[in-house]
Amino acid sequence: MEKRELGIYVHIPFCARKCAYCDFLSFPAGKNVQQDYFYALQKEIASFVPSGDYEAVSVYFGGGTPSLPDPGQIAWTLDVIRETFAVRKDAEITIECNPGTLDRHRLETYKRAGFNRLSIGLQSADNTLLETLGRIHTFETFRREYRQAREAGFDNISIDLMYGLPNQTLSSWKDTLEKITELDPEHVSAYSLIVEEGTPFWDRYHEDDEEKRRGGRPLFLPDEETEGQMLELLKSSLLDIGICRYEISSYAKPGYESRHNTGYWLKREYAGFGLGASGQIRDFRYRNPSRLEGYLNHAQPDGYVEEKTFLSGEDEISETMILGLRMIRGVDLQRFEERFHVRAEDLFKDVIDRFRKAGLLEITDHHLHLTDRGLDVSNLVMCEFL
Repeated sequence: MEKRELGIYVHIPFCARKCAYCDFLSFPAGKNVQQDYFYALQKEIASFVPSGDYEAVSVYFGGGTPSLPDPGQIAWTLDVIRETFAVRKDAEITIECNPGTLDRHRLETYKRAGFNRLSIGLQSADNTLLETLGRIHTFETFRREYRQAREAGFDNISIDLMYGLPNQTLSSWKDTLEKITELDPEHVSAYSLIVEEGTPFWDRYHEDDEEKRRGGRPLFLPDEETEGQMLELLKSSLLDIGICRYEISSYAKPGYESRHNTGYWLKREYAGFGLGASGQIRDFRYRNPSRLEGYLNHAQPDGYVEEKTFLSGEDEISETMILGLRMIRGVDLQRFEERFHVRAEDLFKDVIDRFRKAGLLEITDHHLHLTDRGLDVSNLVMCEFL
């Protein structure tokens, strides 16, 4: 029997300091709490019994800041994954890292453990903006640790960037892109700032953000026109060094597209471990407790899942369309028909026809995809497939 492909996500919630824009499940914690967490995490992984013959094609340690805790704990957790799952020999194994937490010892430990991809959260090369964001590093710190990662043997590195930041100018963004392209990474993820409720940025900038969304002139955030220019500069700068856009916020050299994230967009099954992690096995999606005490107190077989949801055929169809349209290539119409036994062109005829006439959707080589104009209003288009 052919093995089913599986992605594995491991959540490490610890960080040195909460960033001003961050609404992720993350927080500072002492070594004793971290040790208790890894004990529960490794126990959860070891107790997982998949209902089928699976082969892990990607493993992703996200956070938080997975590069903050003892690297030995990270390595041991990866060992537990290998003992529990069949992990493909060429699996993509990623760890998220924040500058200011890396050193040669950690990088060499990750490499020996089997990690073959780093995702480093730079965000900006402007030190003033980094301070505004609440980051713990400078660009100089990032550049030093990036070079150490290359020396440790990592040949697949992704850099995270943010634009549309408070008081960020086009010239500042251009400077960041020039410095990044000089380093020649394999992958870049770039996100425009979203001011999330419950963060320090919400208290400072949510009125400014609302003004921008209304098309007005915000005081601190770049306006829509400037943000659009930042996006165009991003695409052209990366294209100059052979890095192409393959998803709304993701850019890569050929062959270096994130296999783990692509699995989400293609609706591959995935197992999630750790605080607040979620997973989907066959038709069921589950979520772990998001409170640390609740997670630690359920460190026993079958005691981790807080919420379990059955996904109907309609849910699967909608998610396939919405997630598939995140990719530049779009939704594979032949694969859609083989899976659901109905043509997407028939099922969503009115929506597809309307947006094709508006110049927001196209069908090319049996793929339904957003046009350049469609990418700019992607949320508007995607919500029509719910």
